Amino acid sequence: MTTAESLLAIAGLAAITLLTRGLFLLPERELPVPEWLRQGLRHAPLAALTAVVVPEIVLTNGQLISTWQDPRPIAAAVAGAWYFWRRGLLGTIVAGMVALFGLRFGAGW
Repeated sequence: MTTAESLLAIAGLAAITLLTRGLFLLPERELPVPEWLRQGLRHAPLAALTAVVVPEIVLTNGQLISTWQDPRPIAAAVAGAWYFWRRGLLGTIVAGMVALFGLRFGAGW
């Protein structure tokens, strides 16, 4: 890729980003959104997060994990248990990472 092509690609991506993100700032008044769409959009962040996180926990190279000695599902269970016990996001992350690193480096999984 030449320098001109790289600059053109960067400018194009910047224009698309500006257009898609700035499109909501242009109207003077709030756009009417049907109630069914508003209800559906409430669940979009959770659905997107689930779609990204779950495959990372249960798949290895596109295949379901085949051994119980994979620390990811256990760390996810520890993090989930911490969240349901304490309801804190930072503690959930710390508990999951401690379990993951403990199993990976401490137990050698």
